[in-house]
Amino acid sequence: MNNRNKKKVLVTGADGFIGSHVVEKLVRKGYDVKAFVMYNSMNSWGWLDYCDPNIARHIEVVAGDIRDLRCVEDAMEHCGSVIHLASLIAIPYSYKAPESYVETNIKGTLNILQAARAVEVERFLHTSTSEVYGTAKYVPIDEKHPLSGQSPYSATKIAADQIAYSFYASFGLPVVTVRPFNTYGPRQSARAIIPTVLSQILDGKKDIKIGYSGATRDFTYIDDTVDGFIAALEATNGVGEVVNLGSNFEISIKDMVELIASIMEKEVNIILDKERIRPIKSEVERLWANNQKALTLFNWKPKYRGVDGFKDGISRTIEWLSVKENFEKYKANIYNI
Repeated sequence: MNNRNKKKVLVTGADGFIGSHVVEKLVRKGYDVKAFVMYNSMNSWGWLDYCDPNIARHIEVVAGDIRDLRCVEDAMEHCGSVIHLASLIAIPYSYKAPESYVETNIKGTLNILQAARAVEVERFLHTSTSEVYGTAKYVPIDEKHPLSGQSPYSATKIAADQIAYSFYASFGLPVVTVRPFNTYGPRQSARAIIPTVLSQILDGKKDIKIGYSGATRDFTYIDDTVDGFIAALEATNGVGEVVNLGSNFEISIKDMVELIASIMEKEVNIILDKERIRPIKSEVERLWANNQKALTLFNWKPKYRGVDGFKDGISRTIEWLSVKENFEKYKANIYNI
């Protein structure tokens, strides 16, 4: 660990799926971490509430809202680097509430950038998403692939990516844009496809409701994604660059459901649920990552590779979700957009 990274690291979205795992890994590696979580009246810190107490006592938690510049400025004090993960990510909900995505994903990112510039941080990791590519025009998708905002969510993430880049180009802010492909694993929201399938099977259902089953995705296990963020944080290069974090393994949603059922030794029927289908021009048909740039710049490559790596990651996710205390946090009978 170099001197730069001994300074406090601010993690926005620390209460979420990827954010909580990133925070835990940083603490284990000896970083001084400030976790920025969404303020709520219940004083909940999201997934950080379930951290190992030996890790939790080393985390400085700050509650606020990235849409409020003053909150962000206060949180940014004494921080030398930033991992910006906070955003609204549910694609179906972005059809219903697009303005909230603009406020959070665009304005919120602008606030984080402004505050980071004011304190002259030495590293700013901005989180993008593979959804910004839209349906693949060629595969595997590298970072030069054109962008296509096929949903309000992806459109706001494209805008956030460009604002982050503009702060590098205009003000010299040391921005690195990390672009994860479909991350999965313990703690993922039930609205995502893998927890949706797992929770229905664990709830005893044989008819598994999903949306479009023909799309393909590059699923990346959470440990690999977290390692990618840490590698990007600790690297000395990559400023001004966009870097994919993906497994370089493509599988259709239909084949994914069948693989999960096989691992769980269950017989299931795939049921098309119209409520879960995106508008036809909004559906991203194919995502498959080229991850060579991450290897070149950050010496990162996924440990959970190919079909065997995917099976291993799925098995670990099933093991976690099968624990009664974890499964009870999911409402398997309710479709959460």
